[in-house]
Amino acid sequence: MSGTVAALAFTSALLSAMATVLIRAGLQRYGAYTALWINMLVGTLGLWLAVALTGGPGHPSFRSLAFFMLAGLIGTFVGRLLRFMSIETAGPSISAALVNLNPLVSTGLAVLLLGEHVTLPLLAGTLVTIAGTTLLSLGGRAVGVRPVLLLLPLGSACCFGTVAVLRKMALDGAGVVIGAAANVTMAFVAFTLFLLASGQLEATRCRGRSLVYFVGAGLAENLGVFLVLVALGFGAVSVVAPLTIISPIFVLLLSFLFLRGLEILNKRVVFGSVLIVFGVYLITAFK
Repeated sequence: MSGTVAALAFTSALLSAMATVLIRAGLQRYGAYTALWINMLVGTLGLWLAVALTGGPGHPSFRSLAFFMLAGLIGTFVGRLLRFMSIETAGPSISAALVNLNPLVSTGLAVLLLGEHVTLPLLAGTLVTIAGTTLLSLGGRAVGVRPVLLLLPLGSACCFGTVAVLRKMALDGAGVVIGAAANVTMAFVAFTLFLLASGQLEATRCRGRSLVYFVGAGLAENLGVFLVLVALGFGAVSVVAPLTIISPIFVLLLSFLFLRGLEILNKRVVFGSVLIVFGVYLITAFK
């Protein structure tokens, strides 16, 4: 079972990295709102198709569905929006590394709200991630990324760190497929209403190569989230967390291969990303 969970988590990290690079490629002609709307549309259609193919929604509890929908608002709507905006403004490598801090947020909430103890790996991991974040900030400034823009991926990390707890609680009374469908549908409806209310429905229009990139990113992103939920359904958080955090390393490699004209990498960005991955590994692997 642990081998299956590890494979799911590893695949999810790779899919997340692929989505990040595809989003950056599509953002050459369209904005973050367009990328996010298409991403959610693909997820909503795909997951409800999966619900139909797996025998229907079953009998999920109202409490679990409410947790999944709340997670959709906080993580899939706000968290992804901030992440997409950070990919556009700070670049995929810096964005992926800082969004990757979400396990630190989850652990910090557990210490503050649930009374968990501060351990040596937690302290060491926190110090390493701070060093990595500082190095990443300096590297970003060297390639023209203003420090204030780092608030976007950090805000996204806070959202994702919060919903990790909600999703785990939600799995007690609902299946993975219907839960994921409720999650992304809530986010899609809320975001569409936001675009309608703010007079920005033109953001739902997209064509050409960017449409292909965004649809591909939507497939990769939502499948990656679904695989994480499947892994969490097995209860192996200690296996899932350390493997999913390697996504920024994949982003660095894919950016070097496919985004040479769009993404500027330097030693500080690379080493800062590696430090953040190592620091979060210390926090998650030795709980």
